[in-house]
Amino acid sequence: MTRRALLAGGVLLTLLATGGCGVRPSEVITGRPAVSGPSRGIGLYLLAEGELVLVLRPASADASPANALALLAAGPLGYERGQGLTSEVPAGLDPVTLTSGANGSGDLTVRTTGAARSLSSRAADQIICTVAYAAAQVGLAGNSTPVAIVGSDGARPARPCPLS
Repeated sequence: MTRRALLAGGVLLTLLATGGCGVRPSEVITGRPAVSGPSRGIGLYLLAEGELVLVLRPASADASPANALALLAAGPLGYERGQGLTSEVPAGLDPVTLTSGANGSGDLTVRTTGAARSLSSRAADQIICTVAYAAAQVGLAGNSTPVAIVGSDGARPARPCPLS
């Protein structure tokens, strides 16, 4: 094959490849306005491939930190599991109580009848982030407020949610 034929073939292939992909031009398609304002629902931090993700559940009850923790301890719902969401928070964590700034520091403390020190770091992060988010939603504290976890085996020191 001559050099001229190869060049012509290359040009023809380029024209065919760039000539169009079958998508026809259209007018601009507009959507609805972006959602603004506070989110509605109870926020829980679950795990997606080991990473913390915020999941909003419809608010069928009050959005208090204690209620959010009870939902977290119950684990992901069926449709959440179907989306690959998991939890490392043990079901035995419930019941819990929450105190705010008992030592004057402004920290939040989660007290549970279960173990605290033996929780995995991801389970502790789920608890800390869920409590901080819920406390911020009800005006009890800010998203970056440190949270301590106290259980039957001792306490985990107060620290903020790693995502705040």
